[in-house]
Amino acid sequence: MVDLVVRSEMVATPQGVGPFDVAIAGEKIVAVAAQGSLPIADGVRLIDATGKIVMPGGIDPHVHCKWFLPNPDGSAGLTDPPDVVGRAAVHGGTTTLIDFTRASQGDNLRDAIEKREADWKGHCACDYAQHIMVEGALPVDLPPQLAEAIQAGFPTVKIFTTDITPSRKGRMVDFGDIWEVFQVLAANRGLGVIHSEDNDIVMHMYGKLIREGRTGFENLAEVHNTLSEDVSFRRVIRLAEKVTGTALYMMHTSAASGVSAIREARARGVPIYGESLHQYMLYTSEDYRRPRGQIYHTYPSLKSAEDQAALWAGTLDGCINCVATDEICCTLAKKLQGARIDDTTGGNAGVEPRVALMYTEMVGRRGYSLSRYVDLISTNAAKIMGLYPRKGAIAAGSDADICVLDPADKRVIRAEDLHEADYTPWEGRKMEAWPCLTVLRGKVVVENGTWKGSLADGKWQHRKVAEEILSGPQL
Repeated sequence: MVDLVVRSEMVATPQGVGPFDVAIAGEKIVAVAAQGSLPIADGVRLIDATGKIVMPGGIDPHVHCKWFLPNPDGSAGLTDPPDVVGRAAVHGGTTTLIDFTRASQGDNLRDAIEKREADWKGHCACDYAQHIMVEGALPVDLPPQLAEAIQAGFPTVKIFTTDITPSRKGRMVDFGDIWEVFQVLAANRGLGVIHSEDNDIVMHMYGKLIREGRTGFENLAEVHNTLSEDVSFRRVIRLAEKVTGTALYMMHTSAASGVSAIREARARGVPIYGESLHQYMLYTSEDYRRPRGQIYHTYPSLKSAEDQAALWAGTLDGCINCVATDEICCTLAKKLQGARIDDTTGGNAGVEPRVALMYTEMVGRRGYSLSRYVDLISTNAAKIMGLYPRKGAIAAGSDADICVLDPADKRVIRAEDLHEADYTPWEGRKMEAWPCLTVLRGKVVVENGTWKGSLADGKWQHRKVAEEILSGPQL
């Protein structure tokens, strides 16, 4: 029995944007019919979204909740938990988050997964999944555990090719171990999600700038530079090509060199996908010199205007498939606590404004089609990460995850109006639309700014990457 119908002349479906009624029964979409054609029985709620955009709920494939946060004095704390970030997400029209389980944080991988699930179950207002993160020297018994995890619904494995900063030694996985992981991924139809920078170049530049006394964070683009991205991307891609069946997702691509490496690999038939972040799309290394310039930073660094232009071009030719946040939700004081190249806090609180911000920048300012925009902030992530068509689509049989954007709400972003941190890197930006309704699996969880959900709403999502994504470049 239908419980809810959402009606609009601008509904983004896999077949295109048009005038439709979206019928929801329980947690699922059961029909997408011509606008006004569905009879509305007694007791069925009709949401008339005329003049508004109805789209799949946003999917952010790269967040860090309740996450290790190093301090300049050598101590460490944790970023804000899913309790905070999930609620911010649904306020901003995002209905699914993908975080990380660190394999090293348990007696074995299954133990680490169970511990991480305890951080999320009953603590998140939206649905969620986990990448498996491997770090450092890998235990000899880890590969079969990864194979088991992939089959159990954790098909994506995060790998670092750098320690990121001198104080974080133990993050980087050496190429012999990466080779072993790629063989597991290929055999079990998993996907490698890669933080790809050349560690030799990065650490050399830390040493060089420290010796020269140029330790201010404004020099971060010299450390995490475009050469590092170029060398590392190409090395990882070459290794993947030598392990038949390996598919890659290059996280937080930040430079033209990375975009070029992805483009060339795709032309050779490599199943590779690119992710960028809204920070890289909209800020450059020049912004480090602004007051409180740390708020724009994440690792790798912001790059030049030319690199930024290449990222935008990549969203149009298939090299950049997803725009994520690399969410690190913490206070402004924590974000500003480091001021050196080797202690600046990475990540940003950006889950809530992402959907509206990218609509503004893509559709409003750059003329992207609504379908292209939806692909970049929802559908492509669902397809690449093994959630489609359950997520990322307004179609019969899909989860009823819906965001309604109101183009009449041209608000200016203010930290005081958001629901995550006490600052936002997007302060003062005027939006071309803002979410007025979020539906999670058939339940209205946010309506006109009022949260109607609960922290028990979110459910872990089993994932399996589709064979077409793994067999060659799609999207």
